[in-house]
Amino acid sequence: MVAAGLAREAGFRLAALTIDYNQRHRIELDAARRVAAAVGVERHIILPLDLSLFGGSALTADIAVPKDGVQAGDIPITYVPARNTIFLSLTLGLAEVVGARHIFIGVNALDYSGYPDCRAEFIAAFEAMAALATRDGVEGRTVRIETPLQYMTKADIAREAHRLGLDAGMSWSCYDPTPDGLHCGLCDSCRLRSKGFIEAGLPDPTRYAAHP
Repeated sequence: MVAAGLAREAGFRLAALTIDYNQRHRIELDAARRVAAAVGVERHIILPLDLSLFGGSALTADIAVPKDGVQAGDIPITYVPARNTIFLSLTLGLAEVVGARHIFIGVNALDYSGYPDCRAEFIAAFEAMAALATRDGVEGRTVRIETPLQYMTKADIAREAHRLGLDAGMSWSCYDPTPDGLHCGLCDSCRLRSKGFIEAGLPDPTRYAAHP
């Protein structure tokens, strides 16, 4: 949401790609629709790609989502194998079709769960690969991968949403929503989200089933 808001503020016209990968937290697809409408996306594609056939993650397989706090060090079981590589590859294809020269992605390498595909090194490597792998790249029309949230804290991101006039309640973070559509409050993503609003000194519009 904030990455799209910053792209809009910078004067870009927006196309958006949401991947329906049969994730546990499918409620985020509804959030993506709300956000796309709010930021003025001209074309929003929701693309089905069933990564549950691969499994290997608590978000795509029958594996419990950890609820005992954010752990430093090990890559958590909520990591979806190669997810950002897959997502960026699909977005790169869309960008080439619509003539986009900038791809915005909301990866973050500060307040996050330790996923390898959120690191700046990965983004730089993908950008270099894109220049080699596409007709546009070969013909000199390279694509920039824009990561405006890369080195922001969650508090910084909450402040940016507020500054941009975006309702943070439209967005979704929880990995394991309750049946009645609440953030669980205890998964890594909920804990980091709540921490961000507290540190930003902003009201948290999120409806949690349990307090993080």
